[in-house]
Amino acid sequence: MSTPVGPYTPIVEAGPWLVSSGQIGIAEGALVDGGFEGQFRQAMANLQALFEGAGSSLSAITKTTVFLTDMDDYAEMNRIYLEAFGDHRPARSAVAVAQLPLGALVEIEASAYTGG
Repeated sequence: MSTPVGPYTPIVEAGPWLVSSGQIGIAEGALVDGGFEGQFRQAMANLQALFEGAGSSLSAITKTTVFLTDMDDYAEMNRIYLEAFGDHRPARSAVAVAQLPLGALVEIEASAYTGG
């Protein structure tokens, strides 16, 4: 799991919910190589580590929001997203943004229901 780049908690338990902060493609404090694909794969790995560290998994995620600095990356985002989530299909929003922290190309946040 990567260290936060700001004054926030990476994942919070709120009753039967887990809510993550946005994850970008950083490892060891820096953006990973590999352009959009490398960054999004690392962001997904960071997200997975957060949820697993909290005793959950990607399969419990009910909603994601993906922030893209370039909507031309939308198809590639879908391809990597499908690899990560498999047949599980959380509700999702994908929005274009002007900039992301550290110059990242993509960021993803998620919520998961963990209660009965």
